[in-house]
Parts: sequence; C-alpha cells; structure tokens
Amino acid sequence: MAPFKTAVEDRVPFAQKAAYGAGQLTINLYPAALGVFMFYLIYGFKMDPVLAGLLSALPKFFDALIDPIMGYISDNTRTRWGRRKPYVLLGSIITGIAFMVLWQLHPENSQTYNFIYFLILSIIFFMAFTIYSTPFIGLGYEMTPDYNERTRLMAVGQFFGQMAWMIAPWFWIMIGNSDLFFEESTTGVRVLSVWVGGASIILGALPALFCKELKLPDLEGESKLNMKKLATNLKEFWTAIVQTLTCKPFVKLCGATFLIFNGFQTIAQFSYFIILYYLFDGSISAAGSWPPWFSTVNAACTAFLIIPIVTRISTKVGKRKAFIISTLLSIVGYVLKWWGFNPANPWLMFIPLPLISFGIGGLFTLMMSMTADVCDLDELNNGTRREGMFGAVYWLMVKLGNALAFLVSGVVLKMVGFDQNAEIQSAESLINLRLADIIIPIVFALIAVWMMMKYSISEQRAYEIRKALIERRGKVKH
Repeated sequence: MAPFKTAVEDRVPFAQKAAYGAGQLTINLYPAALGVFMFYLIYGFKMDPVLAGLLSALPKFFDALIDPIMGYISDNTRTRWGRRKPYVLLGSIITGIAFMVLWQLHPENSQTYNFIYFLILSIIFFMAFTIYSTPFIGLGYEMTPDYNERTRLMAVGQFFGQMAWMIAPWFWIMIGNSDLFFEESTTGVRVLSVWVGGASIILGALPALFCKELKLPDLEGESKLNMKKLATNLKEFWTAIVQTLTCKPFVKLCGATFLIFNGFQTIAQFSYFIILYYLFDGSISAAGSWPPWFSTVNAACTAFLIIPIVTRISTKVGKRKAFIISTLLSIVGYVLKWWGFNPANPWLMFIPLPLISFGIGGLFTLMMSMTADVCDLDELNNGTRREGMFGAVYWLMVKLGNALAFLVSGVVLKMVGFDQNAEIQSAESLINLRLADIIIPIVFALIAVWMMMKYSISEQRAYEIRKALIERRGKVKH
C-alpha cells in the first residue's frame, strides 16, 4: 500500500523544526558534557571515587523519580501560553544557570565541602532539567498529527541532537591539553561549564519561542491541576501511570529502547579501551586524538547519513519495518568491528561506523515518532492527551537503561580480566573485551527485534485512529 500523503496543514515549517532541533541539541549537550566533566571530578578536583560515584548516582535516581510527576503536571497545566512552553522557557534558564554554578568547584576546597556543594547543586540541576526536558519532549509529540511528518520532525531533532556528541569529545582535548587551552584541567571545566550553560539557555529557549503548541478542545474525563483537590490529583496521577504502563504498543517501544540503548551504552567505553590498549599498546600519547575522532565520526555518520536514510525507509515501508531493518544493519556493523580494530591500520576502525550508527540513529528517530502515534491511541482509549506522561515514562526507561549499563559495563570489564592498574592488558583480556564489545549489543538488538515483530500501529492503523479522533472531537489546531 502506498504511504498516505501529508496534508499541507500537517507539515511543520522548517523554522519550527529547527527550533525543535535546538531543543534536542540542548537536552543532548548536557549529558554529553557531563560524560566528560565527571571524569575530572576525580582526576582534577581529587574527589574520592566512591563519593564521586554517589554524586553520579543519587541525583540521577532523584531525576528518574520526578520525571512522571513533571509529565503529569505538564499534561494538566492550562495557561494562556499553553501547557508546555512556559515550562520549557523557565526550565531552559534555570537549567543553564544551575549547570554553570554546579561546576564552579576548586580543588583546594575540602572534600566534604565539594561533595555537599556538588550534591545540592546536582539535585537542583536535574530538577530544572526535568522541568525543561519533559514538557519539551511532550511538545515534540504534539507538533503534528501526521504519521510520516512526525518521523521527519524527529529526524531533524535527532540530527541536531547528534551535534552535541560531535562537539563533546573534543572537550577532552580542550581540558586536558595545557599547552593549547587551559593551564589546569579544573579551570577548563569551570570555563567550559559557563559556555555550555550559556549556549544551552539560548538554544533551549527557542522551542518555547517558535514552536507551535497543540490547542486542545475540552476532552471528556480530562483532569486539570487543582491545589484544592490534591487527593484527586494524586489518584489521577497514579491512574495515568497505570494506563501508560499497560498500553501494549508503548511497552514494546520502551522495552526495545531499553535493550538497544542498554547494549550500546554498556560497551560505549570499551572502544576507548580497545583503541588505547589493543591498537596503541596502552600509550596515551600514541592514541592521541583517535578516541575523540572515533566518537565524532560515529555521531557524524548518524546525523548526516543514517537519520536521513532511516527517515526515507520509514516513509516507504513503515516505522516498524524501518526499525527492524536499521537494527539488523547495526548488527552487521558490530560484527565488522572484529576486523575494523586492526593495530596495523587504525584507519580501519571507521569502516563499521556507518552500519553501527543505524542502531542509535534509527532507534530514537523512529521510537519517538511511534510514541507520538501511541499518544493518539491513548486518547482514543482513555479520552485524554498525555504526551508529557508518555514522554516521561519513555525517557525513564532510557535513564534506567543508562544506569544499568554503567553497572553491567563494570561487571563485564571485571569478567574479561581487564586490569585498570596495568599499563598493558593481557592478550586474553583484550580478546575477551573485543568479543564482549561485539556480542553484547548484538544479543540485545536481536531481542529488541523479536519484541517489535508484532508492534501493532501501522501507518494504516495510525490514520484510522486519527480519523476516529476527529469524528469524536474535531480537528485540533496549533
């Protein structure tokens, strides 16, 4: 069956897509920068590794808890400016300021002072980030009701988001090379945090200023926040969570995302160790800028090559099949890693990257688009629009996958015989590490493909749902 043609009124103008992309760049730039800066919490600011681990875990646990709450608040807020955009604007400002202040640490301070300071500011930062990111994600889900235009919008968003992962690897060079930029790594962290926070305030505000928010008719059964009826709101909050978690198509999306992202993140640092210890015999000076180039080329392949291809495939064969195709292609890329990492020719490491990039590039482009389709199904079944709640629960799965990946990664490194204190790793441990680098994401990807085989919202079904919604409550406006 030929794909449905997107109506003119359902198309999102490029300026709005670019503004949405600026928001995606913002929500990717913070974790990308944190991935670099947290290393210097130990290396530069001399924080005890155990305390640094607590500083990494505790705020993220808090962040995960408040995501659904913020989703519920955003879904049920009614203002003259909308239910998403006020939070997006306010959140972008508070998040940027909190990030800048968070990293104004000094190694000469006592460890206790730095620990308490960083813990408090981290909680403030992650709370502000949730205030921003959860309504922003919900805003993206509702910017168009069209099946294919949603994919095109998410593709633009993911394209911009990959820019963060192309930029952040070079923070290592800027912070760590005293001859080029900063005399002390701690100074580099403090200065770069101001640059990141300031840029994110500007970029993060653009969706609130330029994106069009869905104007909903009064829906039967819809809740609104009411401070005088907190008990009712609390009951409805738990009902919303149950309805979200019992939506079978959405559970499949969350499960597949958890698996693909968990597999990817588990081995994310393995490539650095393989480059350093297998290709360059543990010599940091010889490895030089190869690791950041590896990360940058990976992100560039995703942005400039894979996302447009996946978007095109999706409009031809549908989102489910596009996801399966892109995931299977990524498996081919992981297999090619065995020959790609070659000490005799380091350039070969870049050959598998375009295929590997199909995994993450296809995942978030398609899954976020499919989640928007699920929101329509939810309204048809339950009579409410809850993009914020679906977005919050979806990204909760991503965060849980990220947290579990850190745990599994450490366990795997221990199992393969990796010795963090050794300048040169044993041949056996490197073979085991290379095998884990290939096998783990492949196993997770195959389970995700199996899980998505019976995903039920096709293009035809999506338009049937939309037609039923229009017959019930009329067309919505932006």
